[in-house]
Amino acid sequence: MTAPSGENEFLHELKAEVEEEMILAESSHPEEVAGLPVADWLFDPTDVEREEIGLRGLLDAVEALEGDPHTDDHRAGNA
Repeated sequence: MTAPSGENEFLHELKAEVEEEMILAESSHPEEVAGLPVADWLFDPTDVEREEIGLRGLLDAVEALEGDPHTDDHRAGNA
């Protein structure tokens, strides 16, 4: 399927934004926070994990719409 140029640009920008959000979520190190007393948490580590899962799903969907040849590689790397 061939998408109009504007749609490809939109998907490219969306993909870049989702990747940036994933970097931020991963850099929060929720696994380390989970070991602290709850009173010391600045965020709930479970919420961060849920956000990462949602972002991965969104990234996979964008890549599928783009027809990105690396989609299978991305899934294999996160398995």
